Amino acid sequence: MAKRAIIMGERKRIALIAHDNRKADLLEWAHSNRDGLAAHELLATGTTGRLLSAELGLAVRCYRSGPLGGDQQICAGIVEGRIDFVVFFWDPLEPHPHDVDVKALLRIAVVYNIPIACNRASADFMFSSPIMRREYRRFMTDAKEQIRDAETASVF
Repeated sequence: MAKRAIIMGERKRIALIAHDNRKADLLEWAHSNRDGLAAHELLATGTTGRLLSAELGLAVRCYRSGPLGGDQQICAGIVEGRIDFVVFFWDPLEPHPHDVDVKALLRIAVVYNIPIACNRASADFMFSSPIMRREYRRFMTDAKEQIRDAETASVF
């Protein structure tokens, strides 16, 4: 399968998202990593972004709240190559009215080979990696070839 390289610069574009009962966890994590976060471009869904900006004193580009389309805006940013990394503290035990958007975000991150940390442990491991501080070549399978292969496989 054909793959193409996408260059992620030293300054990553990081999307930060947290469900309501995980916002405190994300804020605590962000406080612990404030200096590292300051070296990158930060984007976030509505309330999470406003909280992070106020608490950390850092510039955060805010999208809409998750249930009002913010998760979809993050998906679009990934697809359009404007987001390099996602920290998404989600709550899999709580029902969400926009659950399909949450699943779409997780799926798009995997399809586009975007690092996504879904809890503090994964965020700590990924964010402390030396790769976060240097250019990185992220490889992605050619989507057209993948779709063509899937269509061919379904023909009997």
